[in-house]
Amino acid sequence: MTGASAPRSRTAGTFSLKQRLLIWLMVPVLVAVPTAGVVLYRVMHDSAISWLDQALGDTALAVAGLLHERDGRVVVDVSGPTDRALRFDRTDRVYYLVLDPAGEVLLGDAQLARLQLPSRKPNEWFFTLASLDGEPLRAAALGASCGRGQVCQVLVAETLNKRDALQRQLVLVVGLLIGGMAILLAAAGWWATYRGLRPLAQLSAELEQRDLARLEPLQPDVPAELRPLIAAFNRLFERLRRASSAQQDFLANAAHQLRTPLTSLRTEIDLALLEPHDPQMEPLLKRLQRSVDRSARLATQMLSIARAEAEPGGREQPLDLRDIAAQVAEDWVPRALQSGVDLGFELESAPVLGQSFLLRELLENLLHNSQNYAGPGPRITVRTGVDGEWARMEVEDNGPGIPPHERERALRRFERGSESKGTGSGLGLAIAVDIAQRHRGRLELLDAGSGSGLRVRLSVPRAGSGGAN
Repeated sequence: MTGASAPRSRTAGTFSLKQRLLIWLMVPVLVAVPTAGVVLYRVMHDSAISWLDQALGDTALAVAGLLHERDGRVVVDVSGPTDRALRFDRTDRVYYLVLDPAGEVLLGDAQLARLQLPSRKPNEWFFTLASLDGEPLRAAALGASCGRGQVCQVLVAETLNKRDALQRQLVLVVGLLIGGMAILLAAAGWWATYRGLRPLAQLSAELEQRDLARLEPLQPDVPAELRPLIAAFNRLFERLRRASSAQQDFLANAAHQLRTPLTSLRTEIDLALLEPHDPQMEPLLKRLQRSVDRSARLATQMLSIARAEAEPGGREQPLDLRDIAAQVAEDWVPRALQSGVDLGFELESAPVLGQSFLLRELLENLLHNSQNYAGPGPRITVRTGVDGEWARMEVEDNGPGIPPHERERALRRFERGSESKGTGSGLGLAIAVDIAQRHRGRLELLDAGSGSGLRVRLSVPRAGSGGAN
C-alpha cells in the first residue's frame, strides 16, 4: 500500500493549487464547448438545408402547376421565358423533368430520368443527393395529379455550389463563435481562479513576514473556507509565544547558573596563585586557569548562539556601527593594553537598523578571534564606514589568516582554519554569521589590506537606503 501510494503523491505535488483548479475548470469547458459547437452547427446546417430544399420544392410546384389535360393528353405549357425563369439561379445550374403517367418524357432534361428516382403519389415528396455524369446534385421528386386520376412525376435538381458555400460559412462562423467562447471561458476561469486564490496568496505573504517578534493573531477577514486555517495558525502562534518566553527564561537562568560557578572557580584559582604554594603546582594552576577561561568563553558563546537564534528579529532600532565599536572599545582597550595587543580604531558613521546586543556580541567574537589566533604581537584594527547602500564594520589582524579555500568551512560551527594556533572552539565566526544574517547582511573573510593577516567584514543595509537582500 505504501509503495503504491507514493507515486500518486509525487504526481499530485507537481501541480499547484491554481493549476489544479484551472484543469478542473478547463476539462468541462474543453468537453462542453466542442459539443455545443457540433450541436449548433447541426441545427444551423439542417435549418439552412431545409430552406434550400423548400426553394427547390417551390420550383417543382411551379412546374407541376403548368400541367393540364388537353384532348385527352397531358401537356405542359412552358414558354421560353417561363423555361428561363424556372432555370434561373445565380449560383447553381437547375434541371427539371416531367414524366407522364407511363414514365415517358413530357418536357425538360431527359438525362434526369437516369437518376431513377422512385415514383411518388400525388403531393408526395422525395429529396435525395444524387450524381449525374459525375456531378453531385440535390434532387427532388414530386407526384402531381394530371387528370383522370393519373399521376405524373416532376423531377427537379440543382448543383451543390450554394450548399457547399453555406456549409463553409457555417463552419467558419461556428468555429469563430466557439473559439471565442472557449477563449472567453478560459480567461474567465483564470481570472476567477486568480481572484479566488488571492486571499490565500495574501495570507502566504503575511506569514512570510512573521517571526518571533510578530506572533499576534492573524485577522479573520478572509473567506469562510480559510478561517479554520487562520484559527490553526493563531493557535500555533500562541504556542510559539509560550515556547519563546520559556526559552528566554531558560537562557537567562542558564547564563547565571553557568557563569557563577565558573567565575567562582576562576577566583579560587587566582587566590591559589597569590597564596604561597608549591612551585611544582604553578603549571597545574596555570593550566586550570586557562581551562576555566576557555570553558567560560565557550559557555558564553553557546549562550550567544542560542540567544541569537531565539532573539526576535523585528525589534530593530536605529543604530550606528561607530557607536557599537566605541562601546566595545571601552571594555577592550584596557584588556588590550594588559595583554600587549596593538588595538586601533578607524571609525566613521555607519547608520543601520539593528539590535545593539547582537551587534556588540558579533564584534566581541571577532576581536576575541583576532586576539586568540593572530599569534605573538598581534595588531588589530577595527573600522566602520559606509559603502554605497551598505554600512560596514571590519576587524583586521596581522595573523596567519585563513587560506581562501578554507574560508567557507571556517564560517561553520566548530570549524577552524588549518593554520589556527589558538585555543578557540570554532564558534566565534559562526555566531557572527548568524547575527549578520539576522540583520539581512553578510559576513566575508578577506585578505588583510597589507601583508599577512585576515580581514573580516560585516556588511549590513545602511539605514534609510532600502538595502539589497
